[in-house]
Amino acid sequence: MRHLGVLAHSAEGAALCFLAFCQEGFAELGAHEHPDVTLDCIALARSMPSWDAGDHPPIRETLAQSVRRLARAGAEFFVCPDNTAHMALELPGEDLALPGLHIAEVVAGRAARDGRRRVGVLGTRYLMEGPVYPEALARRGLDAVIPGPGDRELVDRVIFEELLNGVFAEPSRREYGRVISRLAERGCDAVALVCTEIPLLVTPAASPLPTLDSTRLLARAAFEVAVGRRPLPSWRGGPVEG
Repeated sequence: MRHLGVLAHSAEGAALCFLAFCQEGFAELGAHEHPDVTLDCIALARSMPSWDAGDHPPIRETLAQSVRRLARAGAEFFVCPDNTAHMALELPGEDLALPGLHIAEVVAGRAARDGRRRVGVLGTRYLMEGPVYPEALARRGLDAVIPGPGDRELVDRVIFEELLNGVFAEPSRREYGRVISRLAERGCDAVALVCTEIPLLVTPAASPLPTLDSTRLLARAAFEVAVGRRPLPSWRGGPVEG
């Protein structure tokens, strides 16, 4: 089995991905069994000034440092359970020390296999207003739809003030449900939960649309690589081709 490296950028999403990966092993390999996994996390606080300034190259270097540490720990490939971080990881630059699964490619691939056509995108404001998901979905002939300005502000505020701090409040759950209902009214046939903490707030039963849980989809894809059911990825950062 291959050794997975988890490149953490935010704690709650990384913890959920780590746990979901291990649970895949418990379910398929037996009690207490899973492929080797190492998690590396440089505190998000060190990158927030750059996020706020729209200055992504320093963030890429911070993430690259984590990948180098994962490689030294023996990891053979990595995942980053932080969708927004892929805005920095996609920048041109020196190859990362390990190949990695690209979270948006995993989510968009699942949306295509499910026969989706128009996917709502919920994440940080950086991600909702950025190119990562529109481009990943468009490569498969799918449309990306983001909430209106007021709803984007609400979704982003809940992420940074609550979800990243382990707070999952019922009023916020209801507000997210309202936002998803509006996406359904605009013709969306699924909603991508592409802040990796959102699945801790919005369960499939609480969503007016079918959900694409980026955290657990990434964990499942990583498990399939680790046990040899899918090949090692080739992406080492930089723009996604295709």
